[in-house]
Amino acid sequence: MLWPDPAQRDRLVEIRDNLLARIAEAEREKWLGEMEGLQVSLAGAEQKLTQLGRRPPSTVVDLGIPVITAPSVPRQHRPEERT
Repeated sequence: MLWPDPAQRDRLVEIRDNLLARIAEAEREKWLGEMEGLQVSLAGAEQKLTQLGRRPPSTVVDLGIPVITAPSVPRQHRPEERT
């Protein structure tokens, strides 16, 4: 799942507030189609804000440095042991 960027929380709040004001205007002016479209956008903005609230804190996982060893050669294929 793609998470919204936490740095954009203020911008999302601004968008949500703007959508609320535009919905109120559309309701006043009886622009029912406009109001419906704005409500869909508002639901999306609120969903993103909810996702930000549920986002688990980022944790750093140390994966370590991989150890690379020489490949093992089966005993019967070692040329130095043939006589």
